[in-house]
Amino acid sequence: MPAVFDAFWRAALYCLHPRVILLSLLPLVFAAALAFTLGQLFWATAVEGLGGWLESSVTLTVLWGWLEAVGLPRLKAVLPHVILLVALTPAVVLVSLGAVSLLMAPALVRLVARHRFPQLQMLHSVPWWQSALWTLWSIGLALATMLLSLPMWLVPPLILVVPPLIWGWLTYRVLAFDALAQHASVDERRTLLAQHKPTLLGMGVLVGMMGAGPSLIWSTGLMTIAMAPLLLPVSIWLYVMVFSFASLWFIHFCLLSLQTLRERAEAPTLQQPPLALAPDAPSVDPSRTLDA
Repeated sequence: MPAVFDAFWRAALYCLHPRVILLSLLPLVFAAALAFTLGQLFWATAVEGLGGWLESSVTLTVLWGWLEAVGLPRLKAVLPHVILLVALTPAVVLVSLGAVSLLMAPALVRLVARHRFPQLQMLHSVPWWQSALWTLWSIGLALATMLLSLPMWLVPPLILVVPPLIWGWLTYRVLAFDALAQHASVDERRTLLAQHKPTLLGMGVLVGMMGAGPSLIWSTGLMTIAMAPLLLPVSIWLYVMVFSFASLWFIHFCLLSLQTLRERAEAPTLQQPPLALAPDAPSVDPSRTLDA
């Protein structure tokens, strides 16, 4: 636990480093450009299609009548936008994590290693394309798990537990791998991930809970719908900073664990040397000793 807390405050301080702040702009530009492009191509069509489905739903007829009765008929036109924004939030989280892993993590590892672990040997056991495939595969598994667990999200207690567990598992799986990809060998990485799995998973779950913070932007009122073009990049940048902090947290902890593992492996085993007789010492016959 001391190593976890030490890595935590070091990661928080590193987030104030100008290089880290500058690096965070690259995933922001990538994610914002992707969101803007997809929004221009599909947003209007998606809103229109979802609005038509809600309008024709027999189940929601009572809701529309109640909204008109209380003087909120325009809420019906806003509801498709709200539903789409809520549904797209997990996609924003996944894109932000993937962008941090692919565009920031290697540079963050080099930054931490240069300042704190300059003597730690880099083995380069994982090529960049394998790390990218690992990230994309992990995101695909998390997305499938999220879709399968959607019915559980409707249960009030479980909605506070299931999403953080999914985000925590994904964060641990991706960022711990990235932290060790450049320095550890395959055997060292497997050993450390197995040895510290509960700790790393707990760190990931805590990051998953922290990731719920940017989502609160969309719960501040209906004005956020009109300000979505401005608030969406802000939300993406907050997610990028959360995962940048998480990446630094995992890097500090994992590299320290790797250094400790190597120091233990290189420590000489203390063995007592065998006693040897002097070359000129005469041999003693036990029978003569007894006769004496």
